Amino acid sequence: MAEKILKLGIPKGSLQESTIRMFKKAGFNITVPERSYFPDIDDPEIECMLIRAQEMARYVEDGILDCGLTGKDWVEENRADVREVANLVYAKQGLRKVKWVLAVPNDSDIKSVKDLEGKRIATEAVNIAKDYLEKNGVKAEVEFSWGATEVKPPKLADAIVEITETGSSLRANNLRIVETILESTTRFISNKDAWYDSWKQKKMSQIAMLLKGAIDAEGKVGMMLNIKEEKLEGILKVLPALQKPTVSNLSEKGWLAINTILDENIVKSIIPKLKDAGATGIVEYPLNKIIL
Repeated sequence: MAEKILKLGIPKGSLQESTIRMFKKAGFNITVPERSYFPDIDDPEIECMLIRAQEMARYVEDGILDCGLTGKDWVEENRADVREVANLVYAKQGLRKVKWVLAVPNDSDIKSVKDLEGKRIATEAVNIAKDYLEKNGVKAEVEFSWGATEVKPPKLADAIVEITETGSSLRANNLRIVETILESTTRFISNKDAWYDSWKQKKMSQIAMLLKGAIDAEGKVGMMLNIKEEKLEGILKVLPALQKPTVSNLSEKGWLAINTILDENIVKSIIPKLKDAGATGIVEYPLNKIIL
């Protein structure tokens, strides 16, 4: 009997680096040989292929890939009939959503979607833009943009529909956002037939669980410390926690050990307070995954 293999699509482009980093935190080491579209992964049951996020949903729908990671926006843009396995809130620059926005030059007279009537719009997401116009009862020309969309207004287009995380690129090109059309996050998607294969479904569910655990651990650290038993109440007032801190007895009578999880950005202010409250042996350590 042939060995089972899961065909996994890794998004090439802006999501590639952050996706590979998340997989590493989840326990999978992915390396991309130079000029290759077939990354190596340290799991003999997975076969990887680099595919642009814009095309991922189509290849998953067609069964060329069993599963892959792409934005919800590109699933909608491709009208792809796929199954969503997990919503993974990360992007190129961090744990955030991305937005598709309508943008125009700062000095444009366009103030709302209604002002687009008869205008020309450039975008890479043609279907998303057309759906937006239809929803608002506006007729306008939508043309596909091959890139550098921000530089097209006002000479080549009256407006653009563009993706952004922070809006910095739009501002740098003297554009202002008129409206947000769609918010999107990274999705782990599956071919529908592959999902009904029990082995592949289990494998995909395990990958999704580990990826979600890696994302949940982003920006958090673990902390261990020791205290005298009578100091417990004071220490617990200082400590915020993901759930309740774990408190256990040490071998030395009257002493307790506390283990908890903290947001990394508050540790520098928490540690001095813990020390003042009587904590000793304070140890901070990094986290790869949090599985709830």
